[in-house]
Amino acid sequence: MAKVLAIGFTREELGLLRKVLEEIPVEGVSKGHLGEVVSEVFEKARADECDWHERKFILMADVDGETIKEIVNRVKALGLGRVIFAAPTEISMKWKLKDLLEELIEEDEYFKALARARKEAKKKGPFLDFTP
Repeated sequence: MAKVLAIGFTREELGLLRKVLEEIPVEGVSKGHLGEVVSEVFEKARADECDWHERKFILMADVDGETIKEIVNRVKALGLGRVIFAAPTEISMKWKLKDLLEELIEEDEYFKALARARKEAKKKGPFLDFTP
């Protein structure tokens, strides 16, 4: 059964997530789950307060590609700021939650840097700039 875990959202934002994803269970994750294995967190998380992290995460389990797109689009439409979306793999479901979040933050930083580099490259055009 599909399930969504939310981290870094206020109580009000968690309520909005539950409303727009009404057919999918959405659970907040408390800080106490950081040292637990991700698959166990999906089974046990039941918090109504999950705003302990400075970043916002939506973790999705047992969802197909279409459902992932739908979740991402609905959450983005809420305008809650930058959200890191992830559907943990069979391997990362065995990691501790804190390790998964660290990996997701690293990936997010990489993709932000890549987007900035592409934007800069478009400004300069197709030629290399050799000016100091």
